[in-house]
Amino acid sequence: MSRAGGTDVAVREATDEDRLGVRRVLDAAMLDVREDLPARIAAGDVLVATDGSTPILGALVLVARESGAHVDAVAVRRARRGRGVGSALVRAAAERRDRLTAAFDPDVRPFYESLGFDVEPVTSEENRFRGTYESGSL
Repeated sequence: MSRAGGTDVAVREATDEDRLGVRRVLDAAMLDVREDLPARIAAGDVLVATDGSTPILGALVLVARESGAHVDAVAVRRARRGRGVGSALVRAAAERRDRLTAAFDPDVRPFYESLGFDVEPVTSEENRFRGTYESGSL
């Protein structure tokens, strides 16, 4: 179990039984994954954070790419935001992949920068950013 924000949080691969909980966390954050969620779970590309009392505190969905993986979505229950759950999810993903990328809005930029992502504006989209993490940055 990893420590996140002073709370014991375990990050593990999602199982098929977690699908509804993952969907609820993503829906509450108004996030939609681009890839088929059951397929991502089956591939081991969905991580969940739990504390033993709340079924799923947060979820992260990866999409495999030739040069690593893309963070398609990361979401945390509103009551647990700002307590290190999202950071624990991204760190766990970084332990599994040498290179991560993410695309996000300006309000999420400080989160990714705090985790060591190199951030740059997306030139084709106004108010969007792209972040890249290379192994060893976190």
